[in-house]
Amino acid sequence: MTQQTEISTKLGGPFTLPNTSMTVNRIGYGAMQLAGPHVFGPPRDTDAAIAVLREAIASGVNHIDTSDFYGPHVTNQIIKKALHPYPDGLVIVTKIGARRGADASWLPALSRQEIIDGVHDNLRNLGLDKLDVVNLRVGGLEDPTEKSIAEPLAVLAELQQQGLIQHLGLSNVSPTQLAEAQKIAKIVCIQNLYNIAHRHDDAFIDDLAKQGIAYVPFFPLGGFTPLQSEKLNDVAESLNSCPMQVAQAWLLHRSPNILLIPGTSSLTHLRENLQAASIQLTPETITELDSIAATPKRAH
Repeated sequence: MTQQTEISTKLGGPFTLPNTSMTVNRIGYGAMQLAGPHVFGPPRDTDAAIAVLREAIASGVNHIDTSDFYGPHVTNQIIKKALHPYPDGLVIVTKIGARRGADASWLPALSRQEIIDGVHDNLRNLGLDKLDVVNLRVGGLEDPTEKSIAEPLAVLAELQQQGLIQHLGLSNVSPTQLAEAQKIAKIVCIQNLYNIAHRHDDAFIDDLAKQGIAYVPFFPLGGFTPLQSEKLNDVAESLNSCPMQVAQAWLLHRSPNILLIPGTSSLTHLRENLQAASIQLTPETITELDSIAATPKRAH
């Protein structure tokens, strides 16, 4: 087994985004927590943030999730400082569709000019001539809102045709919105709220798997409303692991098209997250973890 194969296996195995030459390990890294408190302003320790990024890459991570509205601008500037010129094979996925208010609020930014400005902000702060993948971020803070996304996506598709973006994805969307988007452009990934307790996207994930489209869950432990589960804690203790590791191991087992982007500003937590793929879950353990969701709806 080559060193590269060992790294890939350790990080959940490889996944190739559909209709692309981009193959990533299933455990990546989310840069959101590199910014200051509430994802606003600079971090308390920029050198520590840089160290986390560099160790992630050294450990085999080749998928980084970010956005220029984290900070704003902060995380992309740290990524550039830490990693530019970027190693071959690194896929940086960013998001467009929001901006930050002076009070750190999260505001929609879906007008034509805001989409264009957002792409150019990402290019500049990441130090790139072309963005690997851009997700159009719509909906609320956590869940999708059913409305047309054709207008802002069409702007991103134009920028893709101009050579500023390689591939497009969507964030916080419904199956109906994906169907609308696929009439405009090829979609390589979906990023939605999903975890061991929040299972509304079960059928959606199964459909995406059939299409070969990546599903990238955010808030694997609940996000703004952290998951409180004695059952998860008990399983983690029985496996001599932490709840975050078990929650991620469950996600890796849930479907082969799921990619993880756990975020942290701590080297210790980074190392814990990257070990999630090594956790072995028995069928009995999976059944126990599945029962955490009040009404699991797994499609077959």
